[in-house]
Amino acid sequence: MLNDFLLKQKLTAFLKEDLEFGDASFAPLPNHVIKGTFIAKADGTVCGLQVINAVYDLLGGAEVELLVSDGEKVTKKTRLARVKGSAAVLLSGERVILNLLQHMSGIATKTAQAVQLLADPTIKIVDTRKTTPGLRMFEKAAVRAGGGFNHRMGLTHGIMLKDNHLALAGSVGKAINLAKQSVGPMTRVEVEVETKSQLQAAIAHHADVIMFDNQVPATIKKWQKLVPDGILTEASGGIDLTTVASYRGCGVDFLSIGELTNRVVPLDISFLVNGAVKS
Repeated sequence: MLNDFLLKQKLTAFLKEDLEFGDASFAPLPNHVIKGTFIAKADGTVCGLQVINAVYDLLGGAEVELLVSDGEKVTKKTRLARVKGSAAVLLSGERVILNLLQHMSGIATKTAQAVQLLADPTIKIVDTRKTTPGLRMFEKAAVRAGGGFNHRMGLTHGIMLKDNHLALAGSVGKAINLAKQSVGPMTRVEVEVETKSQLQAAIAHHADVIMFDNQVPATIKKWQKLVPDGILTEASGGIDLTTVASYRGCGVDFLSIGELTNRVVPLDISFLVNGAVKS
């Protein structure tokens, strides 16, 4: 579920961008009460249905009947929702709804594919902060709908010490010590390692999470054996749908995949009012 308060704020901005001073295409047409249907035009995992009601509520209201649920796998020609309301409301909100519905469903579809290809229930697939500016809330919700999990929502949600942080601190150990001195007991400290010596330093200085960055599965399996119980591990870097299956059984707790949100193919979805003809 999306946060209702933040959702209304975002959608208000999106509608303002699209509508500006009104819908010029609709202006000369009669404003009847009409019915319409959102229809999947390809197989995939649907996400973003909450947006339909929220957009129409902001524009004046409509009757919405959801026929599927977020996270549900659908096939081509599946009817996702039926709506009834004034033509002005239904048509003015159509594009914002479809943009988000298609985008979120594309992310959910790719995430579900990644989970299926990995086929390892001991490893959680997580997203990254490689999200479209302004759309992070929507994109991370779509990852969850596809069976994945969220990494940090933003820079305030946990500490991740990457190469630049390590360079500024001077070493892995110094970076971890400085981080642990600055936070309370509820904040985890994660550190990225690319060499065995960095891994050993991260273990010695009690990192909460260790990220194996840009390492092949064979190396990850060897390094994983060195990590004591109580320290979580993550693999990241270069993992996509073509390689994710090779990480099956590698032993980490998490696989982070940037392409879940930064290489998105929208799921084809259309909106047709009753009587409209489309091939």
